[in-house]
Amino acid sequence: MGHSWGEHVGELELRLEASDERSVFTAAVDAMRELLGDDGDGPRESFDVAAEGDERAGLLAAWIEELVFLAEHDGVVPVAVNDLVLDPASVHARLSGYRADPPHLVKAVTYHRLQFEPGPCGWRANVVLDV
Repeated sequence: MGHSWGEHVGELELRLEASDERSVFTAAVDAMRELLGDDGDGPRESFDVAAEGDERAGLLAAWIEELVFLAEHDGVVPVAVNDLVLDPASVHARLSGYRADPPHLVKAVTYHRLQFEPGPCGWRANVVLDV
């Protein structure tokens, strides 16, 4: 399981790989922690996050939008995923994280080159963030 970043003019491309679909959503949280985090060691709090979408790629984009909103609106940097439930048209989880002053880097989660599909070692996804 993991993630990598690719840079393009005005955007970041997030590539996710995991053994199963559920773990792709967990890898997205790890990626956002890396992008937004300042390695803070503040007290951990729990946050409920949920998203809906018609298909997996759109659901992943909506999930990342919720993570961005949580960071920008509440100053939360996600640290870990607890109790993630992935249904055909929704995902919800309890996240632990800390409050900080994360940078407002992401303007939008785009549908440009958005994908979520089986890969050689499980599942892979691609999301482009407008920054």
